[in-house]
Amino acid sequence: MSASARPLIVRCGALGDMVMLTTLIRLLHARYGQRVDVLTTGAWTPPLLAPMPEVGEIHLVASRNTPYLLCPSQWSAVRWLRSRGRGPVYVCDTDAPTLRLLARAPLHPDDIVQRRADDDEENGITRLWPDRWIRVGMRDPAQPYATAPVEPAAFRLPSLRVTDQDRQDLAHWRATHGLEGTCVLFQPGNKRTHKRGNVATASHPKYWPPSAWADVAAAVWQRFPQARIVLCGSPAEHSVLDEIAAVTGRDPRLYNAARELPVPRLLALLEQAHSLVSVDTGPAHAAAALGCPLVVMFGAASPAKWRPIGPGAITVLGGERGEASRVRDIPATDVIAAWSALPDRDAG
Repeated sequence: MSASARPLIVRCGALGDMVMLTTLIRLLHARYGQRVDVLTTGAWTPPLLAPMPEVGEIHLVASRNTPYLLCPSQWSAVRWLRSRGRGPVYVCDTDAPTLRLLARAPLHPDDIVQRRADDDEENGITRLWPDRWIRVGMRDPAQPYATAPVEPAAFRLPSLRVTDQDRQDLAHWRATHGLEGTCVLFQPGNKRTHKRGNVATASHPKYWPPSAWADVAAAVWQRFPQARIVLCGSPAEHSVLDEIAAVTGRDPRLYNAARELPVPRLLALLEQAHSLVSVDTGPAHAAAALGCPLVVMFGAASPAKWRPIGPGAITVLGGERGEASRVRDIPATDVIAAWSALPDRDAG
């Protein structure tokens, strides 16, 4: 048996995918006793994962689909893979571009643990992503490396780390904009919702109309008259969030933060907020991992596969009709009832 070696995870995904990957990162760290390196994509990944003590190097590839000769980040990834030496490699992606890139290193086949079809489902029952990663992470490569015994269930819930520096940044930001006290977050969009203008946005399975968000805002203020509602999203979503603000009559208690939430500040805000109301998207998974009470609305995506899990209260609505499901079919009254039933949390 070889001495314990530094494991590598290969996983490219959106913010929510990487939140759920923390299950596998923590499990492999416990098994191998080494920090876990990650080969991935997405500018959101380093600020999301780097604060975790279980994470080693994070190496980014700008694009897996760009031809190799035209993509310097792929050249850099291959050089890095070759320089790492041997160790257990957990390949979580099965797409052809990723596998072609890994073949250029090349990785030793006896070091590879590949995600399999039976990790995703068994006897027709779909597994949540963290449960898939538990199965993958408990398998060993053909080359034996030293591992410690672990109880896999202890690592099932995704987990994120917020730094003191990020908390200080958040405190300054909240004070600057008068956002102290009870703060309720809304996450109306995801990265695919707003790519093709308002018409495409309104037809997307995860779209919920501004009037419905305004109804929930009214319910929040009925319960907490001085609460601040923060509209969360990416800079590209600012104008869409502004439509919600307009429907509320531009109430000064509502703040559009779409241009002001880099990942570290968003995580610190989720750690402190009273609650989050969200469509099925990455920040909902981050909220669940940080114990933020959460109501999450599903459209065509399957809650059996994508439902957030975490240590706090989580209510899932929608998704009952499979691919025919639409978030816009969820009544605001159902969301208000679900939000009202969440436990109170310290305003931070």
